[in-house]
Amino acid sequence: MLKLNNVQKDYDLFSLKCSMTIVNGQISGLIGKNGAGKSTTFKAILDLISIDGGTIEIFDKDHKELTNLDKQKIGVVLSHTGFSEYLNIIDISAILEKFYNDFSKEHFINQCQQQGLPLNKKINTFSTGMKAKLKILIALSHHVELLILDEPTAGLDVLARDELLDLLRDYMSQNENCSILMSSHISSDLESICDDIYMIDQGKIVLHEDTDVLLSDYAILKVSEEQYQTLDKKYILKYMKETYGYSCLTKEKQFYVDNYKDIVIENSNIDKVMMIMIRGEQAC
Repeated sequence: MLKLNNVQKDYDLFSLKCSMTIVNGQISGLIGKNGAGKSTTFKAILDLISIDGGTIEIFDKDHKELTNLDKQKIGVVLSHTGFSEYLNIIDISAILEKFYNDFSKEHFINQCQQQGLPLNKKINTFSTGMKAKLKILIALSHHVELLILDEPTAGLDVLARDELLDLLRDYMSQNENCSILMSSHISSDLESICDDIYMIDQGKIVLHEDTDVLLSDYAILKVSEEQYQTLDKKYILKYMKETYGYSCLTKEKQFYVDNYKDIVIENSNIDKVMMIMIRGEQAC
């Protein structure tokens, strides 16, 4: 569906060089701190910036060779809807009808009504949650096969985020050939919906893992200075010095459960893994 092979973009103070493969029928998450390269990656995929090396393939084609019909199969959610906020949903539906061959005005209007969005009010009167829902509905309105979502749940409360994620789940359940690449600073959103996670830091992918493996097999070991010295480090990915000793990240939790009965072993989550992977040091 989507493949980035050694994609490179060089700026004065930052360089992107990453590889990713987004599999057909799956939802992939892209995480990283601010400035890590998430937005640059999205812009490169969407051909909003030129790249300095590598290749990007979408639908088994070079991204620069996509036809207008190919591009209509891509849905995008960025920080802004792309439409004037002085328009209303009826206005937007008329524009979308001209843009996309597979757009159904009736279906789009019904979807907006089901989500409680007023049809005749200007977008600038919408709440943050209403605007977020509208962006998703616009992106889904023309039977897309690839969705690129940059922080789609940013600024929403927990109920609004859950409703928005349900929209994505419903779409995926009805469209087996669709794939999604999404970024978010809210790790619980990614844990609940993504099949796999890519972690980017300083323009490079530093970790790629299935979400269920990350949550079940990864762990944080909390050890004292003395325990750290005797610890078998062959399965330690990164470690951080703490006031009590060390926090160590492993992807072989069961090994330490079986062999070290006296150390504290915490279950992992995306935030914990990212903190140690980015801030930690390589174990010797």
